[in-house]
Amino acid sequence: MKRTVDPKEIFGPMALAFAVMVAVAASGCGHRREAPAGFSLEEVTIARLQEMMASGRTTSEKLVTLYLERIEAVDKGGPALNSIIEVNPEALAIARELDLERREKGPRGPLHGIPIVVKDNIDTADKMETTSGSLALLGSKPVRDAAVVARLRAAGAVILAKTNLSEWANFRSSRSTSGWSGRGGQTKNPYALDRNPSGSSSGTATAVAANLAAAGVGTETDGSIVSPSSCCGLVGLKPTVGLVSRAGIVPIAHSQDTAGPMTRTVADGAALLGAMAGPDENDPATVAGGIRVYRDYSEFLVADGLRGARIGVLRERSFNFAPKLEPILDGAVEALRKAGAEVVDPVELPHADDTGDAEFEVLLYEFKADLEAYFASRPGAAVRTMADLIAFNERNADREMPFFGQEILERAAKKGPLTEKAYLDALAKCRELTREKGIDAAMAKDRLDALLVLTNGPAHLTDLVNGDSFFGSSSSPAAVAGYPTITVPAGRVHGLPVGVSFIGTAWSEPVLIRLAYGLEQALQARRAPRFPPTADLTK
Repeated sequence: MKRTVDPKEIFGPMALAFAVMVAVAASGCGHRREAPAGFSLEEVTIARLQEMMASGRTTSEKLVTLYLERIEAVDKGGPALNSIIEVNPEALAIARELDLERREKGPRGPLHGIPIVVKDNIDTADKMETTSGSLALLGSKPVRDAAVVARLRAAGAVILAKTNLSEWANFRSSRSTSGWSGRGGQTKNPYALDRNPSGSSSGTATAVAANLAAAGVGTETDGSIVSPSSCCGLVGLKPTVGLVSRAGIVPIAHSQDTAGPMTRTVADGAALLGAMAGPDENDPATVAGGIRVYRDYSEFLVADGLRGARIGVLRERSFNFAPKLEPILDGAVEALRKAGAEVVDPVELPHADDTGDAEFEVLLYEFKADLEAYFASRPGAAVRTMADLIAFNERNADREMPFFGQEILERAAKKGPLTEKAYLDALAKCRELTREKGIDAAMAKDRLDALLVLTNGPAHLTDLVNGDSFFGSSSSPAAVAGYPTITVPAGRVHGLPVGVSFIGTAWSEPVLIRLAYGLEQALQARRAPRFPPTADLTK
């Protein structure tokens, strides 16, 4: 869950970073580090890795070895990005088994032998921990893989490592710093080490952007896939709630939570989504009516996919974007037109800023209910209730609360059951204003295939004294509706990446992938990071 500045203080005030040097010292990037030498797998796509393995030029074992060396050189040493919270000690052995299977039976599919990273709020029933960044869950092992992990393993992916995150998916304090957890410390942005990767899928974003793995998986409640993807120059796909199972993922809120791909290209995101999506008996949302799941989303990677599409451009002031970002959106709009899309500019999104208080109310209620249900599934967990977690943090305040508190946990603990009228009314308001009176209404009015909007502003300075100073975000309408959105790199401000997002109606992932692929090919905006200590403000 990312943080945004809201005039009603939905997530609390976010002061502008004035004590950057304190944060820099605390995060270990107080002096210049040399950028590492060239990496042989830099920006290599999943399809290219498959070609290399199929031709015998490499093996999964060699890929895992190279990425592990890269993690040591870049994440632990060199710029010390601190995006990996734990490496899988079985990764090499798994890769060897998959290489043998390839030789004897052939590949299972596009992910066979591909090393990926997953966020540390996604259960893995192996030798790694699953903690959501909190010391409270250390030593308590999940009894089974999260459904999404099980699907990825079945597709032949190698779970290379778990990534750091904003603790409890950034739903702990109104003054938190994205990318910080009690277990993992502070993750840095690879495009400027004193800047924030955004959150809560901070570690996945930094790791994939820095080429520490072929691809990664994040989770989102509101912005936690698309925001760090934008700030780290990635493609981030937040699916419709129900396309990907939430079983085995540490929750915030079942009405909005979902896992999704975070990749360097749209094609890689499509490959990951095909493996991740599908029904699961342990998640009723995945077997609801109207869902259409594709085993292969690569069929929607159409070269002229923008031709004939009708796209509406959102320029809502309520999203709080700075004027200096307008050229990036304008450049994307120009690219759409040149590629044959019909652009309606601007269009209005009804009720774009009318659900903030109701959303927060829903999240507080669901967080308590869903997290306590999750605790019950973890044998040996040190905490069983929200009250237990609050008490644990108080007992371990030196490690868990050295920079910010747990105001959100304390508010959630006071909420009652999900049968209360306050919760039901807030949930109904959220769904009505973002679905039929929001995104659906806007798209029907102008007969649109999708909406286009800036994803968020460029990365802010990391400040462990004051917390986030995050300005500009468009994630909430799709997040609250439970609808899909995909962000693609669109430009840079002082070398810091900025993305644009396509938003669609429920189950419109094929359309969004087609449009995003077309725009990606037109803009070619992604650039690999070079780990400068700070942004070059002269550019």
